[in-house]
Amino acid sequence: MGNYIHQHINWTAFRWDDSVLSMPLGKVRNLQGKLMGKMEQLGFVLQQEAFLATLTLDVLKSTEIEGEFLNPQQVRSSLARRLGMDIVGLIPSDRNVDGIVEVMLDATQNNQTPLSDERLFNWHAALFPTGRSGMYPITIASWRTGDMQVVSGAMGRERVHFQAPEASLLAHEMQQFITWFNGTQPIDPIMKAGIAHLWFITIHPFDDGNGRIARAITDMQLSKADGSSQRFFSMSAQIQLQRNSYYEILEKSQKGTSDITLWLAWFLDCLTKALLNTDVILEKVLAKARFWEKHRDTPLNERQKLLLNKLMDNFEGKLTSSKWAKIAKCSADTALRDIQDLMAKGILQKEMAGGRSTNYELIF
Repeated sequence: MGNYIHQHINWTAFRWDDSVLSMPLGKVRNLQGKLMGKMEQLGFVLQQEAFLATLTLDVLKSTEIEGEFLNPQQVRSSLARRLGMDIVGLIPSDRNVDGIVEVMLDATQNNQTPLSDERLFNWHAALFPTGRSGMYPITIASWRTGDMQVVSGAMGRERVHFQAPEASLLAHEMQQFITWFNGTQPIDPIMKAGIAHLWFITIHPFDDGNGRIARAITDMQLSKADGSSQRFFSMSAQIQLQRNSYYEILEKSQKGTSDITLWLAWFLDCLTKALLNTDVILEKVLAKARFWEKHRDTPLNERQKLLLNKLMDNFEGKLTSSKWAKIAKCSADTALRDIQDLMAKGILQKEMAGGRSTNYELIF
């Protein structure tokens, strides 16, 4: 018997203690039902807004877990274009942004399409359009051909957290995983999402991108569990908040036995918090809707509409007249006139905190 779960005979015969998990699973199911009920009452336009906000957050946080930080406006624009949403102020997006967006949309919008080697290879190629991870070339759209270790610490003082299965075993391991994932088992679909996440991340079949693809597979299965292709909560955002405990429970589970009760308990707790945090996203969407309802008859030019929408979405930093001019592609004088007009209409105000430049904020 080896040090890692995958070195055990028949290691994927996972088991768990239903008496420990039945209550947290019931709580997740209850929250899931309440959330879908809330969203059904919003109407199509607000549902789309909430969907876009959630997916934007999901893409951003899934990459942040791996230490990569994407431009929020690029992510939002890439998603909106692919969803056919008519939104003011869309900007061009980089290939790496479009890649992760395409993966996440394929996983959730096409959640009933079976998983396959080819589909996973397509996802992997989309994540690494240049064939490199940072400065280093990696094998794209194929199972890795070398050993894989998860390591931390300075050179010479490395700590090995996990050793993945040997490359020669990957084709067999992945075939087992894909057959199980596409099949039907007497398992709650939410529990299946947790099992799939641990199973895939333990195989670690690619040179890079395993975490992002594991989370896409998880979202795919959670979409099935919801019975909807629309996502209104972000598991990745919650994992990012609990990043340290996420890696700790993974390491503990991968060095344990096929009893994965502790992992599933952690997964259900994380999912519970993700569902509860949807209220933050929903409140932003509703606040935006209330704002535009209040100002539907207020005369505004296209520059003002553009900047106001940006302020209510994922605006980075403080709003200044120079930033306004840059985003709206206008002169500094025009930007200042736009801002002063909005202040006169009771929409913007100067921030109380002083500084070298004047900052402005929305009045909700």
